[in-house]
Amino acid sequence: MISRRYGNLVLRKEPAPEVAAHLEREGYAHLPGVLDAEATAALRDEIAAVYESSPPDRERDQKGEWRYAIFNRSPLAQKAVANRAILDALEPLLGEDCHIIANTAWRNPAGHQGGRWHIDAGPHVPRPAGVAWPEAIPYPVFAVGVHLFLIDCPPEAGPTAVIPGSHRSGRMPPRDADEQGMALSYEGRAAVTLPAKAGDAIAFVSDIWHRGTPAEPEFGRFFLQCHYARRDIAQRIHTTDQVNHIAPEAAARAETERERRLIGLHPMFFYDG
Repeated sequence: MISRRYGNLVLRKEPAPEVAAHLEREGYAHLPGVLDAEATAALRDEIAAVYESSPPDRERDQKGEWRYAIFNRSPLAQKAVANRAILDALEPLLGEDCHIIANTAWRNPAGHQGGRWHIDAGPHVPRPAGVAWPEAIPYPVFAVGVHLFLIDCPPEAGPTAVIPGSHRSGRMPPRDADEQGMALSYEGRAAVTLPAKAGDAIAFVSDIWHRGTPAEPEFGRFFLQCHYARRDIAQRIHTTDQVNHIAPEAAARAETERERRLIGLHPMFFYDG
């Protein structure tokens, strides 16, 4: 566990909640009852209004499943992502000055097919197979994804599945991961699914192997996703062509793709938006 002191990271001396220890050790955690029923319903209605009042933010989102930068568009979402139940679980791993790098609402339609095994970013400490992480050193956590559920997400709704401990692998899921499906494992540990009630949250380290699972025809998902990261990791609320530190004349002088990336004009990738 870590803490930010005078601009630098030090080992945390204060006790941390067990949920933070579980997240560090296993790579995921369940946070029940983050919001009560009244607050959940109000947040759900406000985010649903964002969907109704705005078109999809990306051309590739042909089903209209996502809306980006939600804390800019919903006062209740901004309040929800600052909930102390969430921050108390994350700050011991990311530091008290951790910040939001992406904030997206998800509304998967009934019968959605889930997704592929993946990691959100990294791996942040890449290693080849067969090189074990030293047990005496807690695995560093750089970014954590949180799903705050606006409706119930039972097993029939296609909840997120994770491979416990895989965040410590230093590797992406194997190439045949999707062929293995739910039989995928890491060091003998099988996949687990993370169903939740409305108002609950699940958190998972960005390096963990995870996927959405297929839903039954009558069930969909609706949740507020928020990615939190160490202060050192840049925000991705807006893409770099929209928000950057670059003077127009400097951007015009960047003639190659490498020169554009070097001054901070990156192509879109995970978290962007």
